[in-house]
Amino acid sequence: MKPEDVAGYLQQHPEFFNEYAEILADIHIPSPHDERVISIHERQVLSLRERNHILQNKLLELISFGEENDAISEKMHRLVIALLSVSDLDELFTTLYFSLKEDFTVPLVTVRFWNLSCGGNLREEFGVTSEDVHTIAESLSQPYCGNHVADEIRQWFGESACHLNSFAMIPLRATRSIGLLVLGSPDATRFYPEMGTLHLKRLGELVSTAVTRHDETNVLSDTAIDDQTTSEQQT
Repeated sequence: MKPEDVAGYLQQHPEFFNEYAEILADIHIPSPHDERVISIHERQVLSLRERNHILQNKLLELISFGEENDAISEKMHRLVIALLSVSDLDELFTTLYFSLKEDFTVPLVTVRFWNLSCGGNLREEFGVTSEDVHTIAESLSQPYCGNHVADEIRQWFGESACHLNSFAMIPLRATRSIGLLVLGSPDATRFYPEMGTLHLKRLGELVSTAVTRHDETNVLSDTAIDDQTTSEQQT
């Protein structure tokens, strides 16, 4: 008879030890921690302690994840408040970069935008980007985390690019693709493929909304100027 057969029989016939109760007192088995032999009762107590230890570790892990998520949520809240208070794009980018580097401890941050009316802005964030980059951004259904990015995207980091070993690429969207936010780190394990991307996705939505808000303001301003010019000409 195989050990599996014995285990299966005992599971299917729990009344066995009621009928042979004296066996419980006579059975002694090796201790899992030393060379002693212990009773089946002691072994059962050890099993319960081991299960309790595993559950405690899982609970501590869940508490740690909860505290970490609370801390990130608090940082995101501060960033939201800060971006709501800015008055122009220059202030917006200054606030964004400061928050990501100082509050979120992201070593390097870069972003590029396209398909916006403020694309005529002279800031590098609105510089020319290739169709390949646009395709990459449009293909991302969620943020990408890993050790590789396209050479063009890596060049956005300038002289620091050669020191970066992991990246998070966050697509930026409004009614269509409008840009790509990229976080970089020298630590190869900072942004890894299996990491959660919920907060990164929310960051992308926040940045997209903040920039398009100012973009829409510019559009309205341009329209108002055109209307005023037309009115003056008619007068």
